[in-house]
Amino acid sequence: MVKNMKKFSLAAGVLSASLLFTAACSSDGASGDKASGSKGDKVVIDMFQGKVEIADQLKALTDQYTKEHPNVTFNIETVGGGADGGAALKAKFASNKAPDIFTSSGYQDAVTWKDKLEDLSDQPWVKNAYPNALKPMTLDGKVLGQPVNLEGYGFAYNKELFKKAGITKLPTTFSELEAAAKKLKAKGITTFSVGYGEWWVLANHGLNVPLAYQESADKNFINGLNEGKSKIADSKYFDDYFKLLDLTIKYGNKNPLTTDYNTQVTLFASGDAAMIQQGNWIQPMIDKITPNMDVGFIPMALNNNEKEADKLMADVPSNWVVYNKAPEADKKAAKDFLNWMVSSKEGKEALTKEFKYIPAFKNIDAKAEDIGPLGAEIQKYSKEGKTYTWQFMKYPDGAGQEFGSALQAYVGKKKSEKETLEALDATWNKLKK
Repeated sequence: MVKNMKKFSLAAGVLSASLLFTAACSSDGASGDKASGSKGDKVVIDMFQGKVEIADQLKALTDQYTKEHPNVTFNIETVGGGADGGAALKAKFASNKAPDIFTSSGYQDAVTWKDKLEDLSDQPWVKNAYPNALKPMTLDGKVLGQPVNLEGYGFAYNKELFKKAGITKLPTTFSELEAAAKKLKAKGITTFSVGYGEWWVLANHGLNVPLAYQESADKNFINGLNEGKSKIADSKYFDDYFKLLDLTIKYGNKNPLTTDYNTQVTLFASGDAAMIQQGNWIQPMIDKITPNMDVGFIPMALNNNEKEADKLMADVPSNWVVYNKAPEADKKAAKDFLNWMVSSKEGKEALTKEFKYIPAFKNIDAKAEDIGPLGAEIQKYSKEGKTYTWQFMKYPDGAGQEFGSALQAYVGKKKSEKETLEALDATWNKLKK
């Protein structure tokens, strides 16, 4: 995770690879075949990816693969870290130099690029992937991409402060969360480190919770929003979210609207608040401020239905895909490499120890010392099937910022709940396609 979130959504901030598809797909040359194929038994796999943070690790991993498969070499191009990866990828397709392997953030990107993506449903790794991890790239029953990793969030909590407040049972419902907040306050402990100066904390991570509950109850809800058949204001889950929002404000730090991401994390990591609405990506920041801090996750419970409430928000921020018009030898080699990466000892160790990824696969174990206690918690919840997906990646373009402004107005007492809900519906109706 980019440590300051760069003021944009988790999905975009975590992996700049997701930018590859935002502006890349147009009719200009997007269907061009790869100009130069592999010759004889030698295969060159062209890879294009946007996560600069793992460029060296990926190079080392492909070098290892080449040692074991000397007929295969890799040509890796990394465009990210502020560079326009989408334009660069578009240029590749326009000049008939489409890569064999590239990345997609899934959901809308999968729809946009589906005609260019190889069907990977028959690949061996599919059976080992967590079911939710396959959702972003599954269309019409076909798996079109391999999940890169998992990331997740909820309320990270300080175990020492919970113990100090006498909280012996971790809260998994709204009532239990409220009771825990009262216990913490009674001990003079600020319950929540709140950073609502960042629009994405409210609009993406926060608003995702009622959307995820709604998606579980009514899978047609977002389609209904796009078709004008559903309304955010009519869903009880959104009313529940405002109760949770009110709870965090009541028991949170002062000046939530002027508290930015770095300040929010610092408050929590310094032991000045017991909980924070963030994800496993804050682990490095915690480690830097308070090494070996004993932390875990509890859910952002909206109600007292434990079956609904006791879940974390986890999803796949990016996926490896294979270009379906690449030479057959390249496609085969690309598929073999992707399978090796998540099944071989070398690949699995690299993904956890070097890439520091939470595996998206049941056959890859990651120790807490490799990915940190927060990452280990996300992995545990995923294995237990206790996760919701990230619905905010399905927002109409530009909706997140407007949602954030409306919710910030509510936090600042400039809008009522009713007015805020109406504003959310108005934004969706305005920007939907």
